[in-house]
Formats: sequence, C-alpha cells, structure tokens
Amino acid sequence: MNLQFSGMKENKKNLFGIEAELFDSKNIKGKYKKSWIEDSLFFEESKGKQVASPQSFNYVGTSFTNKKINIFFIFLLVFFLLLISRFFYLQIIKGSSYRVSAENNRQRIISIPSERGLIFDRQGIQLTKNIPNFSLAIIPQDLPRKKEQRIPIINKLAILINKSEEELSNILDEYGSYSYESVVIQENLDYDTALNIIIQTSELPGIEILRGSKRLYLDDFGNEFNTSTNHSLSHILGYIGKLNKEEYIEKRAKGYLSSDNIGKTGLEKTYESFLRGVYGKKRIEVDSLGKEQNILAQEAPEAGFHLEMSIDSKIQNKLEEIVNHYLKTNNKKRAAAVALDPRNGEVLAMVSLPAFDNNDFSGGIAFTKYQKYLNNEDQPLFNRAVSGLYPSGSVIKTAFAAAALEEKIINSKTSFLSNGGLRVSQWFFPDWQVGGHGVTNVRRALAWSVNTFFYYIGGGYNDFVGLGVEKMIDYLQEFGFGNKTNIDTTGEKIGFLPSKEWKEKVKGERWYIGDTYNLSIGQGDLLVTPLQIANMTAVFTNGGKLYQPHIVKSIINPITEEKTNIPVEILNENFISSVNLNIVKLGMKDCVDYGSCRRLSLLPFSTGGKTGTAQWNKNKANHAWFTSFAPYDNPEIVLTVLVEEGEEGSAISVPIAYDFYQWWWSYKNEL
Repeated sequence: MNLQFSGMKENKKNLFGIEAELFDSKNIKGKYKKSWIEDSLFFEESKGKQVASPQSFNYVGTSFTNKKINIFFIFLLVFFLLLISRFFYLQIIKGSSYRVSAENNRQRIISIPSERGLIFDRQGIQLTKNIPNFSLAIIPQDLPRKKEQRIPIINKLAILINKSEEELSNILDEYGSYSYESVVIQENLDYDTALNIIIQTSELPGIEILRGSKRLYLDDFGNEFNTSTNHSLSHILGYIGKLNKEEYIEKRAKGYLSSDNIGKTGLEKTYESFLRGVYGKKRIEVDSLGKEQNILAQEAPEAGFHLEMSIDSKIQNKLEEIVNHYLKTNNKKRAAAVALDPRNGEVLAMVSLPAFDNNDFSGGIAFTKYQKYLNNEDQPLFNRAVSGLYPSGSVIKTAFAAAALEEKIINSKTSFLSNGGLRVSQWFFPDWQVGGHGVTNVRRALAWSVNTFFYYIGGGYNDFVGLGVEKMIDYLQEFGFGNKTNIDTTGEKIGFLPSKEWKEKVKGERWYIGDTYNLSIGQGDLLVTPLQIANMTAVFTNGGKLYQPHIVKSIINPITEEKTNIPVEILNENFISSVNLNIVKLGMKDCVDYGSCRRLSLLPFSTGGKTGTAQWNKNKANHAWFTSFAPYDNPEIVLTVLVEEGEEGSAISVPIAYDFYQWWWSYKNEL
C-alpha cells in the first residue's frame, strides 16, 4: 500500500507512528512554493523508504534554469579563451622578449676595450703610451627604480668621490636610458682610491670600477712631456677625451660606449678609426646587485693600428727650440713654422707657439686648468700653422711672378723703373725703399721684393696691362690658395681670396686699382695659412707639382707589423712651365746671394728664399714672413716661418731659418 501525500490537509501518522500534519502543495508559500510537487513521493514497503514516484515526472525543483546554465557555460568558455589567449601572448608572441629580459637579469654581454694604437715618428721613436687607468661608473638599470631607494646610494657615492648629489643625479638623468651600459662619473682614479671604492660599495647595486687605459704623450726621449714648458707636438698628436652626448649619439651605432674616449684633435681624431681597434665581448653572469660572478664566454679584442708619422721629432723639437729662443730674445709671443719635403708633401715638422701639454687633457682636464687655457690671450690651443689666417705679405710675389711669366705679360728680361713707387691721381703706392731700386727685372724684383715691379705686373700702369684681379685670383687658386690642402689633421682653414663681387656685396664698394695693387704685394684682404705658403714654395722646387701635405707616413698592423704606406697625392700640376718655374727659383736664390735673404748665404750649402712683411693693423707691428728651400740644386726641405708682429721677415724670420738650416745640415749627414 502506497502512502502518498494528498492535496488535503489532514493529520496522519508518520513512519515513526507520530501524527503529522500533511501539507497541500498549493498552500506552500514563499521560496518553497515551487519546490514541492504533489504525488512526487511515495513509500515503497519492499525497500522500507520513501522514493520518487516512477509514475510521474513531478520532482523536487531547482533554481537553475536552462538559460542560466547556458550563460554559465558561455562565461566559462570566455574565461578559458581569455586565459589561453593571454598564455599564447606571453609564451609565444612575447616569449623571446621576456626570455631575453630574464637572461639579462642573470647574464650580460660586456664590451672589452681594445688597446689603442701607438704613434711613432719617422725614425721609430714612440711618442704615445697607454698606461692603466681606473674609472668609477654607474649602471643605471641596476639601481633601484624608486627614487627614495636611490637617494642613499647617490649620497654615499657623492661623499666617496667628492661630487655633489645634484651633479650625480644630472648624469643619471642624461644617460640613464642606455640599458646596461656603464656611465662614467669619475675618471683617472689611482689604484688605492679604486680599491677603497670597491670595498665600500660592495653591497651597493649598480656601482662598478672600470679598468681601462690612459693616454700618455712622450717626448723624443720617451719621457712624459715636461709640464713646465709647452710642447708643439701636442698640436700634431692631439689628444683623446670622453665622448660628449652628441658624439655618443652619433657613434653609438658603431659600437661606442658612453664610457669611451675618442680622439678630439690632431692625429688622434683624424685616425680614430685606425687607432681605436675592435672591441671584444664577454658574456658574464651577475648577482642580484649586478656584480660579476662568472665569465661564461669571451671574444678577445683586436688592438688598434699604429701610426708612423712623417714628422721627425728631432727636427720638430729643434725647430721649436730655435723659434722659442728668438721669440724670447725679441719679446714676441706667437709664431708658426712648417718644414716639409717638397718631393712628396711629407710634413717634417710643424710648430705653433705658444703650445700646450696634451697630457693635461688625457683622462679629463680640470675645469680651472681648461679655463686658464681658454683665457690665455695668446691662444695656446690654436694651431697657427694650419688655422692661422694672415695677410701673406711679399712671400706671395713668387706666385704672381710665375703667373705673369706664364701669361707672357713679362719674360725674364722685362724691366721696370723703380723710383720709389707709383702715383695714380691723388693716390701714391710706395715701394718699401725710399727712392726705389732702379731698373728691375723679375729676378731682381724677387731678390729685393720690389713693390713697383709687382704693381706693374698685377694692376698694370699707363700703357702696360697687368694680370688683373681675376687672373691673379685664378693663379692663386692653382697654387692651392682659397682651398684646404686636406692635410690629415684637424682645424685647417681655407684662407680667403678677395674679388670684385665680394667687395661690392660685403663692403658696398667697387673694386679700385689700388685694391689690385695691394693684392699684388700680398696686402689688403688676402688671407693665407703658413702651410699654404710652404706648399706653394714646394711647387718651385719639384717641377711644378702641388702635393697634398700629410703627417702620417704609414699605418702599421700591430700583430704582423706590416706597413701600409699613405699614398702620395698630387693636387695640381703642369700649370706653370718648367722654364718659368726655374726663373722664379733663380730669383729666390738671388734673394740669398745678394738680396733680403742674404743671411743664408753664410750656410755651407746653397738655398733659395723669399721674405715678407705683412701689414695687418695700423696700431700694431707687422707680421714677419720667410719661406725658403734647401739645398738649391736638389731641394729636400721647404721651411716657412711666420712670427706674429715680428716687424720684418729679414730681421727675425730669416735668422730663425738660418739657425735651423745650420743644425739640419749636420743632423741630415748623421742619419
């Protein structure tokens, strides 16, 4: 017998014999209203328990509907899709990037600086040296990210190296974005200081001591320059210094590091790519503070190439010594001298005084010392031999004599009367000797530097037609004026060649005959460098070739010691005939034999030369020029001397040349 709940409310006995009130499902209220279905349960005697009725689909209800279940499954599906997508992005798309980042936290590739190439003179004397050097550096990416955590590190560092916290913070702000590169904040540390910093910063992240090398510049005895005196080799060799931000941005793609040094001037800059060498690499393992623990792999660096100069340091130093002596004796302060081989353009010596000690710049120069250089009115950092611009004075007359001969305006016998100068209307253009020099041809005009002769061949007079300004400028350009010689050093200037168009545009004036006369004797607006004058002089000794002057003779492989010679380059040739070149050369010999250069006639060999006196400021003394060559028959050397405010070339520049040639002749025969 089945005991079922009826829809009527009545009292029945339950299974335990206890009366119970039966509920009608229709009377159920609240949240249970739909939870009980009539006739859904019955008592099965055989099993002794109440079970769901098999005859009915009525059952105990649930709050989950099909719609809710579908929404739930869609939610799960979306969740798992997002999870899988994120997993795919992190593992597949960004996996390599995160893998590298993770490895960078443990492993790093560090550059190994190469040994910088050395510089030797033409006799094999070593003029540079690399000595061990220590620098304090910060790796910005190893420092704590939070500013408040960085402050204690910066404070301690500032105390150790005696720098302000603000200065260190500015350095980090400027270079802090360059990944794991070291940023040098203190250079030129001695060993004890470096060791002390290593000990005190062993627990500080991002601090390291870099071991590198410092450039030391030597004299011709292999000793460090005497800092109590200037040394003109500094202008030639130049110096190296730390990259500034602009240089680093430019050079970073070529493998330069923010902590690197680079050639700043002279040969160090011109031949930077050869001297630098090729940096090596090593893969290291670091700890949580960024400190090196193990070397995992290493690629050795390649040393830089050596340079062999055409400069002879003995000639260089002797020429400097002589020029310095005459400057002090005559109470002068500034001068330049260039000695070169006219047969190939090799520079044998190049002196600019006053000079400086380039060891002051090696490893970083103190601000006060640098300011002292900058504030020196004699500009010791300025290389007068290639950068100084001066009116040429009469030394340029050799070029105009050759031009007039080449244009057939004159020949070797053409003569003019020099009676003290030329008068044009109310203007008078004087000769340097009152009363003039009498009847003068081209050789005599060069020997005595007769202005009147060059007034004629430059601007003409009465019925005689001269070269004219355009033709004069054309020939100056043939001799290399108004252009760089492209010598292999820094700071070379092109000089200046005036013209009618320039004067009208810049000065608002027309070109007068007086301008042509002034140009013909090397005055007015014409500007040249001592190197250009020396290069012009060489043309008269080598058959008419204008060579590109060069300081480096060869580049040497440090491993194989194989030399690669710098090729000789000709800038211009065959623009003056050999006949006309020889006429000018004879005129320069006459200058020595009986003219304004006759001091050199006392030498035991024959030479040629040309003096010059250049007016540049009516309130100051004239510049003193002298250019020459020796020996006359087979010239091996050209020497050009300029003394600023030296008054007259024959008074100071010729004696300098005489003393030098006297020494050079003995030195040459000893080699």
